[in-house]
Amino acid sequence: MAVTIRGRTLPIPILQGGMGVGVSLDRLAGAVAACGGMGTISTAACGFDEPDYAQDPNGSNLRALARQVRRAREAARGAGMVAVNAMVATTQYADSVRTALRAGVDAVVSGAGLPRDLPAIAAEVPESGAALAPVVSSGRAAALICKLWDKHYQRVPDFVVLEGPLAGGHLGFSREEALAAQEGRPKPLSTLLHEVLEALAPFREKYRRDIPVFVAGGVKDGREMRRCMDQGAAGAQFATRFIATEECDASPAYKQVLLNARGEDIAIVQSPVGLPGRALRNPLVERVEQGIQPAIDRCIKCLVPCGRKTAPYCISKALVAAVRGDWENGLFFCGANAGEVTALSTVREQIEQIMNEWRAAT
Repeated sequence: MAVTIRGRTLPIPILQGGMGVGVSLDRLAGAVAACGGMGTISTAACGFDEPDYAQDPNGSNLRALARQVRRAREAARGAGMVAVNAMVATTQYADSVRTALRAGVDAVVSGAGLPRDLPAIAAEVPESGAALAPVVSSGRAAALICKLWDKHYQRVPDFVVLEGPLAGGHLGFSREEALAAQEGRPKPLSTLLHEVLEALAPFREKYRRDIPVFVAGGVKDGREMRRCMDQGAAGAQFATRFIATEECDASPAYKQVLLNARGEDIAIVQSPVGLPGRALRNPLVERVEQGIQPAIDRCIKCLVPCGRKTAPYCISKALVAAVRGDWENGLFFCGANAGEVTALSTVREQIEQIMNEWRAAT
């Protein structure tokens, strides 16, 4: 059951997915790691609550990130692992990775773009031995990243996160594929897992070590995690179900929005990043669809592919509104099974439930 990642042992094969803005920070990540899993801090606008964020968003984010990594590690007390999720699409991508590594993070998980230069950035902090992991949605993406890292940096990922089309937030699929999944016709996670494992096989052989794959997106319980592990996965990543925990960094109002959600409230939305995403349908989403969302009044240039003149809304502002529980103006990202989350619990209770389901399925 335990997984070895870059010489470290992860006692429980559970990853908590990174959720921004401000949904998964040090409290949630530290609590998951303390239970033996991998807790993940999202670097996306993680300094939004700093007093000088409006004047200095970049400085606020990096200052807050370093503090959050240290606090999460303290809360973990040496158990599990603490990771950060750094989106390639953010303008602070490289700075966020360097800051997290200097603060002592155990792993960097990177998606929302191709993390081709992640090993080079990590090499700038030689004192860190953190694991590096891309987020992929296909065997083709996994093979491409491995080829690039192997050719230019003589290394391969320490583990891989495979996100299927039922994941929450930004999706590595076309809008058509995302809509098909939303309509009940997703590309099977088992098929994607087989593709990724095949793509990684020659690199496992060349480097003579394992490259664990953690599946995400639609893995709603321990039984499904067990089925994926029987097919070759090392474990699974969960995100939405960890929102409904006491330790989650989001506001109580945000958690209540999730608890009130039903399956029919979930929609595929278009993000200013240029990717489709999965979120709860609310007044903001409806205004954007109708073309009546007010124009962006201020842009802090947080995303590379986004601009004040072309973006339909400010995703940073919308995510901050959501984490504070603003139903009218927030963007509430969630997974496809969000409607099944109906009760508040603790991180430990969630992990124990997943593992009990996993054992029962043996």
